[in-house]
Amino acid sequence: MKIIQPLHAFDKIKLLADSRRMEILRLLMASPATLTQLARTLKQSPAWIRHHILALQSADLVEIAEVRRTGKVTEKFYRAKAGALLLQEIVLPKSRKPAVVFSGSHDLALEGIAENLAKHLTLLSLPVGSLDGLVNLRQGLCQISGAHLLDESGEYNRPFVRHLFPDREVEIVTLAYRTQGLMLAAGNPKGVKKISDIARSDIRFVNRNAGSGTRLWLEAELHRLKIPTENINGYKKVVKTHTEAAALVASGKADVSLGLQAAARQHGLDFIPLFEERYDLVLPRENESTLLPLLDYLQTAAFRTELSSLTGYSSAHSGEQIL
Repeated sequence: MKIIQPLHAFDKIKLLADSRRMEILRLLMASPATLTQLARTLKQSPAWIRHHILALQSADLVEIAEVRRTGKVTEKFYRAKAGALLLQEIVLPKSRKPAVVFSGSHDLALEGIAENLAKHLTLLSLPVGSLDGLVNLRQGLCQISGAHLLDESGEYNRPFVRHLFPDREVEIVTLAYRTQGLMLAAGNPKGVKKISDIARSDIRFVNRNAGSGTRLWLEAELHRLKIPTENINGYKKVVKTHTEAAALVASGKADVSLGLQAAARQHGLDFIPLFEERYDLVLPRENESTLLPLLDYLQTAAFRTELSSLTGYSSAHSGEQIL
């Protein structure tokens, strides 16, 4: 089985921005070929092909697979060093203050934190959901993540972190407790009262992305209530943030979504609370020094004052280290 190789180096990614080199590489991923064979396929001269092959070789993307000698003729067969490439490179701003990539579950409080810490660090957000955020952290695609994953044991986040990071020292710090529930159009014109109402034929639902803590809670609840997802109109309509979901309900493009009370309040929506959850920040211990401005800010009165302005947020345990 051929392997997929992650490609992190920017110089190699830049090399493949040339469509001609990319085409040669893709052909060599499929099967080994000589300069002559590639020239014939691409309708170019062998010398033209050789120029690009040398560039790909210097980047360690192509190698000689076989040398065949027939009489006085020597043929070199080239092949790609991987069956496919996964391009992974984050281009960060260049400045004196550090740029920190957050990837995980969307949170409204983090948006305020980013503004307040702008003098000390640049906090960049890649909202992908709790599970994918932890995976990105494991793969080194971010420096800090955020999660609200409820384990079968009733514990938030820690079982998932221990499973994904058995060999690394990782910190879990509580950001806040948050209230989630049904976000409804102002005045609740459809008369929604409980979670099972989202399966009504007259209700248009908008869902969160797979792997998000909100989506996982919903899936567990639907399973408990024995409600097939096929019965929910709009279950496959997905957004990545609470604010996106609230905006769709506010604009009349959906009747209901599951999300944060704070997001509902910001968009003038009605809200039916369903549960309170613990939202934690997760970071490898080696990133602690870079993230100290953020961790210190969680202990301040200014942060608690800011959090109190978000409906449905509690700062009672903010800054507490769980792991």
